[in-house]
Amino acid sequence: MIHGRGLVHIVASLIILHLSGATKKGAEKQITSETQKSVQCGTWTKHAEGGIFTSPNYPSKYPPDRECIYIIEAAPRQCIELYFDEKYSIEPSWECKFDHIEVRDGPFGFSPIIGRFCGQQHPPVIKSSGRFLWIKFFTDGELESIGFSARYNFTPGQKTKPELLL
Repeated sequence: MIHGRGLVHIVASLIILHLSGATKKGAEKQITSETQKSVQCGTWTKHAEGGIFTSPNYPSKYPPDRECIYIIEAAPRQCIELYFDEKYSIEPSWECKFDHIEVRDGPFGFSPIIGRFCGQQHPPVIKSSGRFLWIKFFTDGELESIGFSARYNFTPGQKTKPELLL
């Protein structure tokens, strides 16, 4: 049985381990506040002229255990065209179960799925049916690669189905 100071010491140690980023994989996987700043990801963007976004650390290897959500918003009555740079590499896996990019036609994680992508072949040009695209970049705890750079622009909208332009 643990009493008084011993219990306080154990609780303090557990809090320190949690704050330092220690995981089941071991205390060597500590995250400092400096590295946390460099791996921030995801954004909601609606720049009138289009823009660019990348996976964390691109073109260096992306970090493990990340989920980045990018939401692109066009002006009313416009659609979005999304292009991935040819310098693209995301851990390949069957059905992209591990590291992947998921693109949805709308502003939500439950909007209709356009595609899930991984591997060495960059995705085709993607065109939304409306004014929003929801993009998730997910990485597991193993096998990082360079990731992606994507650019987007806006086109006059017509009510159509989302497309993968080959």
